[in-house]
Amino acid sequence: MNAPLSKPAPGGKPRGNATPAGAPRPKSARRRSRELALQGLYEWQVGQADSHVVEAHMREQEDHAKCDTAHFSALLHGCIAQVAALDAVLTPHLDRRVQELSPVEHGVLLIGAYELQHCLDVPYKVAINEAVELAKSFGGTDGHKYVNGVLDKAAADLRPAEVAAQRNRRT
Repeated sequence: MNAPLSKPAPGGKPRGNATPAGAPRPKSARRRSRELALQGLYEWQVGQADSHVVEAHMREQEDHAKCDTAHFSALLHGCIAQVAALDAVLTPHLDRRVQELSPVEHGVLLIGAYELQHCLDVPYKVAINEAVELAKSFGGTDGHKYVNGVLDKAAADLRPAEVAAQRNRRT
């Protein structure tokens, strides 16, 4: 029998949002928006479609109704509009040219860099973790490790005070 992930509260019900061991947690609206934005960025990179055509196509997807539409639009259009600036942030931390990244890795890194630079309501650790989860779901076998390393270094450039404060808490 599967045990709850957290100790049950009085009355036998799990505390918080605990789920039985092995049961997947429901995806948040923000996570769904990141997934759809990644799929849109993939379509934009591979098919070279206009961003508005890509957005319209993504809005037709079943999961779109469950996503944070404002965050999805900000990610998709922000990454496309600022691809050169985001690539410039990422390039010093890459071990290869941007053109040599897979479209999935590139899309994940763009989303991570965009969130680090523009979504200050998202803690930097969350932005990195969400990008890692995207890479695990959609990328190659060890792509998530690469994404983690690149975004961790980019975070130190983009959010130096937040990163320093986090590192000081550990010591």
